[in-house]
Amino acid sequence: MLKLYNTLASKKEIFRPLRDKKVGLYTCGPTVYNYAHIGNLRTYIFEDILRRTLEYNGYQVRQVMNITDVGHLTSDADTGEDKIEKEAKKERKSVWGVARFYTNAFFRDIKELNIEKPKIVVPATKTINDQIEIIKKLIKKNYAYETSKAVYFNVPKFKNYDKLSHQLLSQKITAARAEVIEDSEKKHPADFVLWFKLVGHFRNHVMRWPSPWGKGFPGWHIECSAISAKNLGQPFDIHTGGVDHIGTHHTNEIAQSEGAFGKPLARFWMHGEFLLIDRSKMAKSEGNFLTLDVLIKKGFNPLAFRYLVLTSHYRSKLNFSWKSLQAARNALNNLYNEFRNSILGTSDVPNINVNIRTSDVQKLKYEKDFVAAINDDLNTPKALTIVWQIIKDNRLPLQTKKQLLLKFDKVLGLSLNKIKILKIPQKIKDLVAQREKFRRNKQFIQADRLRKKIEALGYLIDDTPYGPKIAATRY
Repeated sequence: MLKLYNTLASKKEIFRPLRDKKVGLYTCGPTVYNYAHIGNLRTYIFEDILRRTLEYNGYQVRQVMNITDVGHLTSDADTGEDKIEKEAKKERKSVWGVARFYTNAFFRDIKELNIEKPKIVVPATKTINDQIEIIKKLIKKNYAYETSKAVYFNVPKFKNYDKLSHQLLSQKITAARAEVIEDSEKKHPADFVLWFKLVGHFRNHVMRWPSPWGKGFPGWHIECSAISAKNLGQPFDIHTGGVDHIGTHHTNEIAQSEGAFGKPLARFWMHGEFLLIDRSKMAKSEGNFLTLDVLIKKGFNPLAFRYLVLTSHYRSKLNFSWKSLQAARNALNNLYNEFRNSILGTSDVPNINVNIRTSDVQKLKYEKDFVAAINDDLNTPKALTIVWQIIKDNRLPLQTKKQLLLKFDKVLGLSLNKIKILKIPQKIKDLVAQREKFRRNKQFIQADRLRKKIEALGYLIDDTPYGPKIAATRY
């Protein structure tokens, strides 16, 4: 039984799809004005685990992701510059070139992290007509109105505007900055833009399209309503994103979608928590963000970051440090080496104390425990614990271990299926044999020197009761 935490209900709920065994999943994509930082990427890993878990449970998942390539301003309110136009000026490139470059960079990053690309990816600029049609519906239903500067969503007209954020509208207004109400024709401080007109500081906006309200460009939120409605219908099963989307983006998305179509947008709303650095939120606006490329240049396998993310529940804050990433790398390398050396058959260590009947019982228990972990709101820390229990369990035949670990890795995504039997170079074998002679003769200083030399060449030695076991540190 799959249970997921539903932000809308503020509790875990049993997941049942709206359409038999088919699941509609919408994942908020990146605004492509810069590289994704590893805090952003943590959210995409969580969403990848969610999709994999749904598939593990036998569901057919139709995953849709937007690419925000217009309309997201430097403030999450309706003020400031368009992020992509601002970056284009800075880099002296076209807005289209900036969007294309960072979109490609994003997909390279998720590939490095073994995140499967969603089946359907839609840039906001490809759905302008669909967005306009929704705005027309909202105006007709009196949920939107036009001023000389923009078309706004009339927030007080929509009942239960706070049902996702649980933040009263009065509190939202009190917390709002003065700049939010810079348009004197705006009826209510919480009203948000659906369509910007080419007036004021937007008169020279490069990205522009014709509309019933004059040339202009869409606000940030309307793209998701248009893309999800076109590709998933309404309602659909699950909508995901980061916790920073709850108060504004997702709240506004619900209002405009449900206002236009008169029915719920999504059954489940799921949100990933922040990745912290030095105990502060990682964000481009704070200037304290790290990209995946920085980790790679420091010699880290991108999947070490994925492993680190899996050690924490997606709804818990995770504090990033180089020490914690190093620990994750060590754990991942140990996992790879155990899988390669002890399970794929390169080790001479016998699999002792194996009882077939006992091992069958254990296998079923591990399968049951793993499903219970991931089906309990994606409890990846517990799932990793089960993986290590399997590694250390001498009651299981090696083939059974292999089957279980490869099966569970379909959810965890640590690429165990790419690990091959290690072919030890003769030079390394000779150094290991020479070191073993030194150890037997109690010449430990010489043995230690050879150990360091072997490590520098990319191999580790584990001294077992059965003799030295060689493992690789590079993959």
